[in-house]
Amino acid sequence: MFRWKNHQDVREEAAAYATRRDFQEIFTEDMVGLHLLAFLLTADVDKAGQCFVAGLQSSIEGNPVFRQWARAWSKRAIIKHAIKMVAPTPGQAGTPSQADDAALRIGNPQANTFMAAVTLIAAVTRLAAFERFVLVITVLEDYSTQECAELLSRSIEEVTTAKSQALKSLGSQAASNAVTKRAGAWAAFLASTEPA
Repeated sequence: MFRWKNHQDVREEAAAYATRRDFQEIFTEDMVGLHLLAFLLTADVDKAGQCFVAGLQSSIEGNPVFRQWARAWSKRAIIKHAIKMVAPTPGQAGTPSQADDAALRIGNPQANTFMAAVTLIAAVTRLAAFERFVLVITVLEDYSTQECAELLSRSIEEVTTAKSQALKSLGSQAASNAVTKRAGAWAAFLASTEPA
């Protein structure tokens, strides 16, 4: 027998989904981190801004998403827009980095943590586009190799090779360790960029 939902059931069901306001709050609260994600992917300040805005718009206008997934959804929207904008493919050459200038505008240049993060950001943005996307998606954002391959429409072997090459291209073992231990470096950098 069919049963109509009462108003309470409808309200409870609707409350489980993220609203426009939820996404606006996420993009406001996580502005630096989301913009930095866009910058690391695109290696271009203007493109990063465009990805940030497009990610917000997609999140607000996109499919309903559970409230607890809204932050991850926001990051994924930015990643998808960056992929569309840059179209990274294996074999592309690296591009000159705007990281030094951009990063100095983001945070407190007095902090040792900040300077280490600027160095790391500059190294990552100097990578070839495909390697950079793979590194950011799999290491910094902790997506699986399979998920990264699906997002980039590439094989798992191409993603694995690109990740290995990216870590090798970073140069020193210290740089590779800093990226591989992403949580500490990433969190320390974001903490140094928060307004006082």
